[in-house]
Amino acid sequence: MIYLQAKRYSESTVGRPEIQKFAGALDMQRAKKGVFISTSRFSNDAREFVGMIEKRIILIDGSELASLMVEHDLGVSTKQVYDIKQIDSDYFNED
Repeated sequence: MIYLQAKRYSESTVGRPEIQKFAGALDMQRAKKGVFISTSRFSNDAREFVGMIEKRIILIDGSELASLMVEHDLGVSTKQVYDIKQIDSDYFNED
C-alpha cells in the first residue's frame, strides 16, 4: 500500500516537521511508502529527512505537480496550437 497526502499550502515552503508528521502517520498504518504532494516547495531539511529514513516518501512540489498535470492532460486544456514551419530545401533544388 502507498499512502498519499496532498496539501495546498499558503507558506512558501513545507518544512521537515510536516514530513515527520506524515512519516509518523505512515508508522501508525504500518506503511513503508508514501507520497506527499504540495502546491508549494519543500525545504532542504524536508528533502534531506526523506533521504535519511527507512520509509520511502516521494515529495512532489507545486512545480512538479503542474508538469505532471500537463504531461498527463489532467486538469488542463489546450488553449492554442502552433504550427512550426521548416524550409523544404528540396522544393528549391533544380534537377
